[in-house]
Amino acid sequence: MEFNLDLGLGVETNTTDVNVNEIYESFIIGGGPAAMTAAVYLMRKGIKTAIVAGKIGGQVGDTKGIENYMGYNYIEGDELVTKFSSQVRQFEIAFRENTFVENIRVEDGIKFIKLSDGIEYRAKTVIIAAGSKWRQLNVPGEDKLRGRGVCYCAICDGPFFKGLDIAVVGGGNSGVEAALDLSKMVKSIKVLEFTDKLNADKVLVDKLLETPNIEAITSAQVLEILGDQGVSGIKYKDRVSGEEKVVEVEGVFVEIGLVPNSQFVEGLVELNKFKEIVVNKGCETTVEGIYACGDITDVPFKQIIIASGEGAKAALSACEYLNKH
Repeated sequence: MEFNLDLGLGVETNTTDVNVNEIYESFIIGGGPAAMTAAVYLMRKGIKTAIVAGKIGGQVGDTKGIENYMGYNYIEGDELVTKFSSQVRQFEIAFRENTFVENIRVEDGIKFIKLSDGIEYRAKTVIIAAGSKWRQLNVPGEDKLRGRGVCYCAICDGPFFKGLDIAVVGGGNSGVEAALDLSKMVKSIKVLEFTDKLNADKVLVDKLLETPNIEAITSAQVLEILGDQGVSGIKYKDRVSGEEKVVEVEGVFVEIGLVPNSQFVEGLVELNKFKEIVVNKGCETTVEGIYACGDITDVPFKQIIIASGEGAKAALSACEYLNKH
């Protein structure tokens, strides 16, 4: 059955429904840049492919502005997602959105992909590109001001805060590295850490303490992000004195880690201590015929352009596997 699928992005896509009776050559899990790139590479090679995704675009759709994706001086996240979707839609590809994978099992080389609604699909290869989600503070103001001063990626959004006062929440390696990167472009930084000391590597902590426009505040429990149309401050409680304090800032970078969406492959493929899927340079996992790419893997630097490249590699590796089996 063929139908026009409106992805909610102003793009009508000619796709086919995912067929339980088919054994697909490749099955992609995810809807972000890694998944979309893998789909284009597979379909151009004539590989019978299906995609299941929670939503098209992944975290890219929630990104306000992008200045570091080649070909665009500036582009909104949802606009880039629309372009990804438009490029994929030229192919007749089996597709399901708003659904999630519950588990994967392998029998005689065939991968069985069971969805949350109980439906099970089959494929010769699987490309896992389910991404990850930013660990959130879950405090008042965070959701309301996301994309309006609340950010989760210093590399992505730092340049928008040039010359401004900001806060970084998190005193681990992610937070301290973000603060050091941001210190080159912003006016001042307050680093708020919940515990009584910065927990980053000593060399990073030493460098941070030597940086004149960074102040570290430890034993700080974030209570609320303040602001109406944009961030105006951050409220925290001093866990030693119990006093509540407000720091006036125009941006808050939440740098307390990523949570990979890898729970459905626990016990199947190797995960590292961060629950990222371990892959080699060909995006191969520890299970033959199963590949992973994008933010869900242990590949460093969670960037759109890197995820896209890894998606291409995963697709090409899957093609090599199919040629041999």
